[in-house]
Amino acid sequence: MRIIAGTHGGRTVHAPRGRDTRPTSDRVRESLFASLEGMGALAEARVLDVFAGSGALGLEALSRGGERAVFVDRASGAVSALRRTIAELDEGVRTRVLAQPAQRGLETLAAEGETFDLMFLDPPYPLGEGELAALLRTAAGLLTGLQALMVVERSARSPQPQLPEALEVFRHRTFGETAVWMLQLRE
Repeated sequence: MRIIAGTHGGRTVHAPRGRDTRPTSDRVRESLFASLEGMGALAEARVLDVFAGSGALGLEALSRGGERAVFVDRASGAVSALRRTIAELDEGVRTRVLAQPAQRGLETLAAEGETFDLMFLDPPYPLGEGELAALLRTAAGLLTGLQALMVVERSARSPQPQLPEALEVFRHRTFGETAVWMLQLRE
């Protein structure tokens, strides 16, 4: 897998061995990032990549103008592969990796007063709707404001995520087996 465009375009993104990580396809990433660039969502963005896996989404955002990125994943193989890629890209200063379960990582960041302009949540497809709803409630509190976006990737067979009162759907697209919801804070 490679970073598609930007300062690190063409560089390798290492993925952990096995089937525990389901990387976002190049087609989905290309379309998603074309939309995000068109909206101006990447320039100097503070990015959070939850269920980061290889970190392809957060690293793509950094490559295309993001200011910094925080990655959250509990799988040791994913964290090792991500740290290897970060080192090879010489992005240690602009990145942080939290080797924690998603909910705990979000709570850690909230306790530290962190906020983000762009957030990616790419949970394992079998994650229950109630668990995802709880994550979305916590994650909503980490968005910087009305211009901030949260991108949720799920199976196209999954229902729309149960949104907390604070969030609304900005845009929804389906790419084969993958569905993407862009969420924003309600006014």
